Amino acid sequence: MSVDRNRLLRIRVSGPVENGFLERAAQVASGVGGRESVTESDGRWQMGMQRQEIGIGIVGGGYMGKAHAVAMSAVGAVFDTRLRPRLAMVAASTPQSADRYRSQYGFDRATDDFRVLVDDPQVEAVVIASPQSTHRAIAERALALAKPVFCEKPLGASLSDSRAMVRAAEAAGVPHMVGFNYIRTPASQFARHLVASGEIGEITWFRGEHTEDGLADPASPATWRTEGDANGTLGDLAPHMINAALAFMGGIREVVGDCETVIARRPSADGFGDVAVTNDDQAQAVCRFDSGAMGHLHFSRVATGRKMGYRYEITGTRGAIRFDQEDQNCVWLYRMDDAAPEQGFRQILTGPEHPDYRPFCQGAGHGTGYQDQIIIEARDFLQAIETGKPAWPTFHDGLEVNQVIEAIRQSARRREWVSVADFR
Repeated sequence: MSVDRNRLLRIRVSGPVENGFLERAAQVASGVGGRESVTESDGRWQMGMQRQEIGIGIVGGGYMGKAHAVAMSAVGAVFDTRLRPRLAMVAASTPQSADRYRSQYGFDRATDDFRVLVDDPQVEAVVIASPQSTHRAIAERALALAKPVFCEKPLGASLSDSRAMVRAAEAAGVPHMVGFNYIRTPASQFARHLVASGEIGEITWFRGEHTEDGLADPASPATWRTEGDANGTLGDLAPHMINAALAFMGGIREVVGDCETVIARRPSADGFGDVAVTNDDQAQAVCRFDSGAMGHLHFSRVATGRKMGYRYEITGTRGAIRFDQEDQNCVWLYRMDDAAPEQGFRQILTGPEHPDYRPFCQGAGHGTGYQDQIIIEARDFLQAIETGKPAWPTFHDGLEVNQVIEAIRQSARRREWVSVADFR
């Protein structure tokens, strides 16, 4: 095979050769240091058996930034990855918060400017865990330097941002992923296997929701989450369940949607008066999949009592599946072929025989948790960098989610069925 030596040689990192995966790849491509640590297999470059360190930069140190820092610190021990992350740098909104995250999470350095992080030669791959309005600028800068990028969902703050990010990723030719972590639980991975293997027959119906009550209290003050389309329920919660629907069912052909702001005004964050809420609290869509199957999707941040209502029901001609993230370590399965006295949904507890469970725990029914989903994503991202093979979900998958979101939004405005193809 031919190797794009120029792309590899664009990467410039400092420090010892044994500490830099991308530096080592560049040296091998240029013929420096021999070929003992890289082998050619199945049409792609792969690292040799020895472990290599790779410098990770994370933009954002809050909720998701911390989750990714913990994941990168743990992934090598959990999955025995060949690439071992080093927390090279964290970027946050102020020097004080950035330094606090550096100290707390174990980063080498900190900055309040994402450009400093992206441009730093010790940062060999970038994780974007900042608000969606920042995603495009960070990703485009990193991809222009041929640095692999993992971006939290949604891919972009708008459909145009997502399209631009896909173009940048295609031009860079380096690995790129989007963080849809809930579909990565062992239970949902097993459910996908059941559907793909035909265990419940031809799928005729999908119902999915992502419902939470984080803003159900009208006394909760306004925040950045209550301003702008990108931060509403369609922009924030909907991407996870739309991703699940696409993963289980394939493409969505058309939708008819509805959106609503339930709490029109909220107390101002400064305690003086109230302010208007400018985005949606809840939304829903009836959809028709490319397969012809029917579906219904529902999203809400004001669903009183629901804490992590990522749940779905899948109906087939020979059985059915249901799942609820609030009880994420089991799948409920119905088989029509069971004897009549035994028919009914049965609970299947996840265990070591289910996907990606055993590396965390050898006891069935003991369970995995939210942080483990992020570690699974980290494993896939590192493997994509190591092998050069795309890891699902890529930026293209993130763009497809944004296309469905825009179709739902436009349908709600037009009050009519809308074809998703109009936004591709």
